[in-house]
Amino acid sequence: MNPIIIALDFQTGQEALAFIDQFPTSQSLFVKVGMELFYREDNQILTQLKVRGCKIFLDLKLHDIPNTVFQSAKILSQLGVDMVTIHAAGGSKMIQAAHDGLVSGAGTKKIPKLLAVTQLTSTSEKVLHEELHIGLTLQESVLSLARLAVSNGADGVICAAPEAPMIHKNIGKDFLCVTPGIRLPGQSHQDQQRVVSPKKAHIFGSDYIVVGRSITQASNKLAAFKRVQASWNE
Repeated sequence: MNPIIIALDFQTGQEALAFIDQFPTSQSLFVKVGMELFYREDNQILTQLKVRGCKIFLDLKLHDIPNTVFQSAKILSQLGVDMVTIHAAGGSKMIQAAHDGLVSGAGTKKIPKLLAVTQLTSTSEKVLHEELHIGLTLQESVLSLARLAVSNGADGVICAAPEAPMIHKNIGKDFLCVTPGIRLPGQSHQDQQRVVSPKKAHIFGSDYIVVGRSITQASNKLAAFKRVQASWNE
């Protein structure tokens, strides 16, 4: 398993593909296509990435009424991606609708993994309490949303790496913890709050780590990718 998902945080498909093409064709890559890139390039970017042999994490974070999410998930499941995301805060019926939509749309194809966002890694305790008016602690909120997700058909969650042990302990080892907020030692946290190194994420039990700027903004992209691999494997 390749645990490193590279976030293709580029403004255009041309930039994203130029980045991918710097890697040897023998290098198996798992990449994240987020809202910015997908909204600009649509399905074309997915097709080009699949031609290059990439596994794809399509991170659109669906959050709407259950019927809308069902129909959207049904379409996404036909795009040949490996993972899709929703917001767990949409509630049980919405999560179940996303699951059912993926199953309905996939037909004989492989069903994408359904991942539910718990709390964004840019969210702090202060934001949780003072802006979102949630009385639980950050960890309590994350675990509550993870339980809601698993009980309604999700395959895993998006969470901060330090929350992975709690989730695996309470829900199970097979429930995926995909963790953004990854930085190499000494790098700026930028807009992230709950940040760890690849090594720390591995120790915490992350199943996959999402790494963007540490690789995509490095002068030598392949060398940066190898540094992330080395840190994970320490």
